[in-house]
Amino acid sequence: MSILSKLIDKRIAVYQQELLKTHYDEVENMYKQMRGWRHDYRNHIQTMKSYVSLGDIESIKRYLDELDTDLTTVDTTIKTGNRMTDAILNSKISLAKSKQIKVIADAHIPVELHISEIDLCVIIGNLFDNAIEASMKLPEAERLIRVYMDMKGTQLYISFTNFTAFLKQVKIGGLYLSSKGIGHGFGLKRIDNIVKRLGGYLNCNSEDGAFTTEILLPQE
Repeated sequence: MSILSKLIDKRIAVYQQELLKTHYDEVENMYKQMRGWRHDYRNHIQTMKSYVSLGDIESIKRYLDELDTDLTTVDTTIKTGNRMTDAILNSKISLAKSKQIKVIADAHIPVELHISEIDLCVIIGNLFDNAIEASMKLPEAERLIRVYMDMKGTQLYISFTNFTAFLKQVKIGGLYLSSKGIGHGFGLKRIDNIVKRLGGYLNCNSEDGAFTTEILLPQE
């Protein structure tokens, strides 16, 4: 490996660690807010009982509306059962929605993962970023990303599908070219390296304007 390649790998590793910490802090903050809301539950009940004793129905309605808004702000879109996965997925889903990209996600991880948080961040983060990039080239009505994660026996299964502006993408050297040109495919290469190191399986398929990436990672 050349000195330049080592330097690039080092810089990307630092970036991924910083990104990981940001995602973790985000989800940790959400959980703290939820715990705080539950802690205040008794106080909320007492307040509404006071309004009931006064016959102040309008104040009760207003208070319930405020509580509903408060709970919505701390609720997460996806709850997989794994805190780090929640952080990454919810952060990326929020980003996609801000770009008018519809996301359909179904993710369940009922067991503790035997994969480092850094590796998980690299895989999910890059898959989502690639899907968002491709979706932005489509009209808003056609933008859609499908995410599926679950355990298949003793393996973690990850599937990302998004529509693209191309009927079929070009593959060179086992990897698909990015519309951003040479070098941008490094994210997919990083994923490929991680999957191989973990003894997993990676398959990419481009057909009829849809691009799908499937990954299996052993968890024994």
